[in-house]
Amino acid sequence: MSAGKPHQNLAIIGHVDHGKSTLVGRLLYETGNIPEHVIEQHREEAEEKGKGGFEFAYVMDNLAEERERGVTIDIAHQEFDTDEYDFTIVDTPGHRDFVKNMITGASQADHAVLVVAADDGVAPQTQEHVFLARTLGIDELIVAVNKMDVVDYEESTYDEVVDEVTQLLNQVQFQTEDASFIPISAFEGDNVAEASDETPWYDGRSLLEALNDLPEPQPPTDAPLRLPIQDVYTISGIGTVPVGRIETGMMNVGDNVSFQPSDVGGEVKTIEMHHEEVPKAEPGDNVGFNVRGIGKDDIRRGDVCGPADEPPSVAET
Repeated sequence: MSAGKPHQNLAIIGHVDHGKSTLVGRLLYETGNIPEHVIEQHREEAEEKGKGGFEFAYVMDNLAEERERGVTIDIAHQEFDTDEYDFTIVDTPGHRDFVKNMITGASQADHAVLVVAADDGVAPQTQEHVFLARTLGIDELIVAVNKMDVVDYEESTYDEVVDEVTQLLNQVQFQTEDASFIPISAFEGDNVAEASDETPWYDGRSLLEALNDLPEPQPPTDAPLRLPIQDVYTISGIGTVPVGRIETGMMNVGDNVSFQPSDVGGEVKTIEMHHEEVPKAEPGDNVGFNVRGIGKDDIRRGDVCGPADEPPSVAET
């Protein structure tokens, strides 16, 4: 990661089996962020099995296998960079039980790529993730219509999926003009880094170009503090330390804060970032902090911390 490029958090959302992990792998591969030795190792393995040229697929299958074994079940932070931005992928597992992770994950995302398989269209989790993305304030969606290779790069199939997704976005009042649709094959690499000969009917941007063109996120420092809790640790000598990323507002030592919906609060004693104590923190900062009088069992992952005089609002359902 170079210094100097602005940073974006990107959620990759969509139905399980629509190709999210393959796309993540492809993005890392195309931007040179899968280490060369990993590719090499897979290349040798592929050649031994007489499948030269499949090293990328091997990388993907290995990621998929790790996934099966539960290695990437939690949100995996993968990083890659484009000409414009350093991206961190907040990878949101698609499985039902992980909607909790999806909530703590996507709420950290500035933008999202919605992966929809061309051969399957809008599936239950496609809907669920779009609803969540909308609720969690993701403004711009890039819709990657994936697996175009599976449907023989048929323009009509692509158009059907675009219509279906557009209806879904309209249902949740997503500005559809803020959505970009791109026909891709994450597996083959079509329209991911560069235009594909397989889709002569598509003259739009590649996925990486669309990512480059995303607006730079503006840190919302003047909004009230909102900090979703990702974990709660007990650290000897300090006590209970909730950890999370500040979404909006500022946190200062000495602030009175409230955790919702647990409905407990107290005064911020210390704030720590990258293992150093800091007097204050702002949007985008990942912090651990200690609040006077708060014990490990008083708060939990998913709580949101805010100012005591403007606490996070709690919905009925």
